[in-house]
Amino acid sequence: MAFSPDFYKKHFPVFDANPGWIYLDHAATTQKPQLVIDRIRDFYAKEYATVHRGIYKQAAAATSAYESVRDKVAEFLHAASREEIIFTKGATESINLISRGFLAQRLKEGDEILISAMEHHANLIPWQQLCLEKKAILRVIPLNSKGELDLERYWDLLTPRTKMIAFVHVSNTLGTINPVKRLVTLARSKQIPVLIDGSQAVAHEMVNLEELNPDFYVFSAHKIFGPSGVGVAYIKREQQEEMKPLMWGGDMIKSVTFEETIPADGPSRFEAGTPNMAGVIGLGAAIDYINSLDRIEIKVYLKELARYVYDMLKDIKGIRIMGNATERSPIFSFSFEDIHPHDMATFLDSRNIAIRAGHHCTQPLMDHYQVGATARASFSFINNKSEVGKLVSSLEEMIQFFA
Repeated sequence: MAFSPDFYKKHFPVFDANPGWIYLDHAATTQKPQLVIDRIRDFYAKEYATVHRGIYKQAAAATSAYESVRDKVAEFLHAASREEIIFTKGATESINLISRGFLAQRLKEGDEILISAMEHHANLIPWQQLCLEKKAILRVIPLNSKGELDLERYWDLLTPRTKMIAFVHVSNTLGTINPVKRLVTLARSKQIPVLIDGSQAVAHEMVNLEELNPDFYVFSAHKIFGPSGVGVAYIKREQQEEMKPLMWGGDMIKSVTFEETIPADGPSRFEAGTPNMAGVIGLGAAIDYINSLDRIEIKVYLKELARYVYDMLKDIKGIRIMGNATERSPIFSFSFEDIHPHDMATFLDSRNIAIRAGHHCTQPLMDHYQVGATARASFSFINNKSEVGKLVSSLEEMIQFFA
């Protein structure tokens, strides 16, 4: 039986509330299936209690539900241990936790941090600011003409001065799927720690951290059909032992006196304060949802959809598509010389099509392509080819409108 995006779209109540709406902004955030909405609602309505603090039944049950998600995430990512999973507010906080807690105490004047030219600001600015503070040097892996990383230059940039490598698994602007296994293997040969920003990958790529073997892997729940305000930092146990907490407070300590505080071991060390309990439980429901899908079938469909979208877009008169990687996710940034991306987004919204317009938190990448902003259409497995056709016909109508 042929893959049916419309079957899966029925899982998302937002489309019942907005008939005919074409949502092409999945790279910014994903819509929520009813299963996730119901789980969060039920927790607040029937199960709510703070975790890790109470011995009464409701608190014990809430703690069990919350901690079970740590197991689900570890299994979902194929991590070696649940103790390697830390809950945060999102990928941004996860990266800041690692940059401040792990690298800040190791980085010295003249050392280098290596990132890629396609990084989201969240995986650029923390390293940039740390370099400025420590008088270290930020190095950048350049791109080739297709919007892929230049692997020869990457190898050349790995030196004894390189103290951290951080790169995105899938570009939120170009859709490029980076060869993360090869990148990590080359870094490992030089014994350099690696962080992967998996925010755009976890919804569609089958991530296996035991095979990839990075030191750190981060993502946000709202990118994988879960709630906002929750993220994950995968941190290897041996790296955790050297790290300092980003925040101090309740529920992350072993002992406290007025003279000294000793932080707890394991994930608790990095999870100060009352956590986003309903959010974490919602993340668990999102993982349950993804695990209920045929992920291999979806990956095949999305690869086909990416090719189809590119072939349809490239024939539009005057369009410029940023990047055409051999391995890509269905994320497309494009521009027209005489039409501002914000005007494009406004016009398409009038046709009931939602896209993103701006620099997509990748301003240096915009500089690389010598544009101030682009329009971006990002697809998921709930999008069908008919919606692609409506996007293309609307863009062609838009060209006539602004002529």
